Amino acid sequence: MRKTIKLALAASMVLGATSAFATNGDHLIGLGAKARGMGGVGIGMSHGAESGLANPALISSVKSTEVSFGGTLFMPDVSADMGMGYSDSAADMSMIPEVAIANKVNDNFFWGVGMWGTAGMGVDYRDEEGMTSNFNMVTNLQLMQFGVPLTYAVSGFSLGVTPILQYGALDINYAGTLDNSNLGGTGYAAAAGAGVAQDFGFGFNIGLAYEIEGVTIGAVYKSAIDMEYKDQISGATQPFVMPGMVFDEALGDNLEQPAEIGLGISYAIAGNTIALDFKQIKWGDAKGYKDFGWENQNVFALGYEYAADVWAVRAGFNYGKNPVAEQDGTTGAGAATNMFNALGFPATTESHYTLGGTYAFSEQISLDGAFSYAPETETTYDMSAMANFGPQNPTSVTVKHSQTALTAQLNYTF
Repeated sequence: MRKTIKLALAASMVLGATSAFATNGDHLIGLGAKARGMGGVGIGMSHGAESGLANPALISSVKSTEVSFGGTLFMPDVSADMGMGYSDSAADMSMIPEVAIANKVNDNFFWGVGMWGTAGMGVDYRDEEGMTSNFNMVTNLQLMQFGVPLTYAVSGFSLGVTPILQYGALDINYAGTLDNSNLGGTGYAAAAGAGVAQDFGFGFNIGLAYEIEGVTIGAVYKSAIDMEYKDQISGATQPFVMPGMVFDEALGDNLEQPAEIGLGISYAIAGNTIALDFKQIKWGDAKGYKDFGWENQNVFALGYEYAADVWAVRAGFNYGKNPVAEQDGTTGAGAATNMFNALGFPATTESHYTLGGTYAFSEQISLDGAFSYAPETETTYDMSAMANFGPQNPTSVTVKHSQTALTAQLNYTF
């Protein structure tokens, strides 16, 4: 057990050195290779130790002790144009780790422990030369959750709760000469960047599940987790404080990971399993995100699995409408908000197609793999209130965003 916990700590250190793009807003569509191979389903279908965060009630499926260790290689492709042509973000590869353990104490009680990289966003336009439309912007949000799922099961019912400690880090940097003379100012040089800010927050997940004759029904509630990143958001928005014209004051430094509610169902027969999840991510109620106009997001996930004695294959689809809502770009505040969303946090992908599989080397050791692909979206936001705001004369900002990802996971039972 000590060795496994040390591996989990090492994984968290790896996350601290990377940035990530997630898929539903800034959230991963699934935690672990099995879930990711099935479009992210996990509320109404157990994936063993993987389920500690998705629905803690479902770790009741483990037969003894199960350890899963792996990670996801993310390869986002992002480019943006704010009036002087597209520039590509150099933040095009990152690694997200996961370590999960689940243990059956007796027929009624199960517990586990795990560390999961759960979310992130980031761009890097430092390769731009001179004055460009994207202000050499660099952003990096990283989130890691440590949880201890505890589950009680009886007569097909199970109830689980996972207390969560969340670590987060946020860095926002940009540089550029901004001209506000058309808004009554005299023009000024602006830059933002106070170094990485970090914080810890606490929350919990509660899950329910009921299984009967091959049908599993699940429900989950995930609490919001408030985080504060000193001088990051306030520092980035301060140069745009122009009362009555853009921002009346700098935005606050809280960036709360939103609450979620979800329902799921799966049906298994003769090695075939089909599963469907629905969840709502409450971006529109979360501190920070609601300041930037994000809206609540409904997410649908559909997955299929065929499992034989020593192997399994999986496929899935996940859809969540882009939560980054366009603001009124004919106002200064709306135009500036659209710019920050599109340049710094372009969480605009919507559809995701996934494949996956498992091969068991023995009764104790198996290897999972998954591949996911999010086709390119092209989203344009109005910035007409900022026309003549600098040499690029922006009237709009357009971002293109696609993703591919590979997940691998080693499982050991004993």
